Amino acid sequence: MTAEDLRTLLLILGAMMLSGLLLGTLLLALAVRQVRQIDIPPDAGLADTLHLTPLLVVLAIDLLDLGLDVLAAPVSWVILDRLGLKALRGISVVEALIPVTQFIPTLTLAWLAVRLFGIRSGGPGTKIIDQYR
Repeated sequence: MTAEDLRTLLLILGAMMLSGLLLGTLLLALAVRQVRQIDIPPDAGLADTLHLTPLLVVLAIDLLDLGLDVLAAPVSWVILDRLGLKALRGISVVEALIPVTQFIPTLTLAWLAVRLFGIRSGGPGTKIIDQYR
């Protein structure tokens, strides 16, 4: 690999990170209103929270993770806390801290799995969440 190849690779990665950061911020701005309209019980688990969370939110967090790399951990934690999606903080932060996983949209895949396979947390908040279905 020559110096020119390395430079090109770094430029491509930088462009991908910047695009992810910009698109993630835009999606998050669009999703804030949607999240404020839902009422997630404080005892809702990960799967139940994902059932109520709009797709735009998980896409935005995954794009921010791509754009910010390891710095996404504290940013995701604060964003999810402010949006009232506390059950999603753990999976988002763990994924952000593990190197080379930024290209894997973990929250989006979890959201899809919960929706497609009907996974439920089964905790006390499940009855409240059933009212929204």
